[in-house]
Amino acid sequence: MPGVLTVEIRSLESLTAAECAQWNAWAAADPDLASPYFRVEFSQIAARISPDCALAVFHRGGAVVGYFPHQKRGGTILPIAAPMNDYHGVIGPRAVRPSLAETARLLDGPRFSVNGWVGEATGASISESFRTTIPDEGGYDAWYAARRQASSKYFKDKERARRSMAAEFGPVEVQIGLRDHALLDDLIERKRDQYRRTGRHDVFACGWTRELLHALMAHEQADFGASLAVLRAGGNIAAMEYALHAGQRFHFWFPVYVPALARCSPGIMLSMETIRLGSELGYRDFDYGFGGEAYKRYFCDRVQPVAEAVILKPGLSAVLGGAGASVLSLAGGRGLTDSVRRRWNVIEACETSRAGRLKGAALAARAALSKAASRATAAS
Repeated sequence: MPGVLTVEIRSLESLTAAECAQWNAWAAADPDLASPYFRVEFSQIAARISPDCALAVFHRGGAVVGYFPHQKRGGTILPIAAPMNDYHGVIGPRAVRPSLAETARLLDGPRFSVNGWVGEATGASISESFRTTIPDEGGYDAWYAARRQASSKYFKDKERARRSMAAEFGPVEVQIGLRDHALLDDLIERKRDQYRRTGRHDVFACGWTRELLHALMAHEQADFGASLAVLRAGGNIAAMEYALHAGQRFHFWFPVYVPALARCSPGIMLSMETIRLGSELGYRDFDYGFGGEAYKRYFCDRVQPVAEAVILKPGLSAVLGGAGASVLSLAGGRGLTDSVRRRWNVIEACETSRAGRLKGAALAARAALSKAASRATAAS
């Protein structure tokens, strides 16, 4: 499509019904944009909750060619609801929507930061996201037979673990599709405890992230929403997971399990049962997001590339974003590692004030130094 690429900045609330329909039609037409994060409903809900949100509407030759919902944190432009979105990018026809570089240039912020960009992203670091697809013919049984044949030892071990859990703790029961807000609060508190134990930034400490999960789960719509899955053994919770879903895509999002039951693999059991029960409800594409957890390799048969990048406005020093990043860099020991950068990206996206970002960076630096000291002690 000929014409100069331009951008118009608007609010999400200004979208018309026709524009919302166009947005979702573009997402539905491109398999790469099938994730619930690309639905207009996700961005509209997030815009009511996450501070400083806006919508970039891209035009070429007088026609709209893409939408990019985003938020600002200090001098940084981030995808909307970051870090609470595994995928982001411009929603528009693949042939004409802006690339990562074009988007950053037109938005013209001091820093533009993404970690799950879907779309053209020349020069960015590439990660992998993992999905598995349930065949229409044979359904879950055919899928599980194929997985079990490919990794028989792994799945036989999980079958034994389930029998062991039932024998030791009582009957194993699984429910999916729950919209229980008290249960969600329970999951969030368990997740926060996990963050404290592992030294990761508590993404729920800022408040708006918790509110977002509740709002998504409260949204009533047949083909878009969020829900909980719960595995109980002997009537007691062993594992839970919060998921986002749209159309036939089911996205696993926030899992927790009882650490004392780790030997029984309750989280993996819940994942398997969610796929089985979810496929009966019509879900066909189960998305584990990006990340290198080993268990995903046993479940997934599809890999989608996603891009990670921090783009600086020309002329700016190549730093992550102020004093908070510098604190983390010092704790990293050998400069600006990928791990340090990713930690800072999460802190920066969550915290809406400079003081909050500095506090988060200091806590993360303390955790990093503590881990380094522990490793040094173990090695001596």
